[in-house]
Amino acid sequence: MRIAGIGCRRQASLASLLEVLSRIQAVQGTLDALATSVSRSDTRIVRDLSQALGLPLLGISSEELAQQITHTQSARQYALYGTGSLAEAAALAAAGPGAGLLVTRIVSADGMATAALALACSSNPSAQINTPHPAYVRQ
Repeated sequence: MRIAGIGCRRQASLASLLEVLSRIQAVQGTLDALATSVSRSDTRIVRDLSQALGLPLLGISSEELAQQITHTQSARQYALYGTGSLAEAAALAAAGPGAGLLVTRIVSADGMATAALALACSSNPSAQINTPHPAYVRQ
């Protein structure tokens, strides 16, 4: 299962989010789900993104985000979410135990959106294609 973690500033546009995800897809192919913090998953722009792509949106708790070890270390993200990269941490948490990053955080051209891609470990029972970790599925 390929989970794209996303982050964005409040002023981000749908175009910014689509840009970073299209760059990931150009290199890595299809996505199975999107993940972000619970607070970001409630924003209209992120819900619109999920709907536009036809992908499930997974909201990850602050506690779960803070448990992830990220490649990127942003002081701003750490202050907000307790982790170095919201995009990386959300992707890893949603992909489950043993997941690894295929793409570390990338930033949109306008600096308003970020994305990262994690691959669920094949030994992880929740790693079946199109079956997001049940604890994070956003209705």
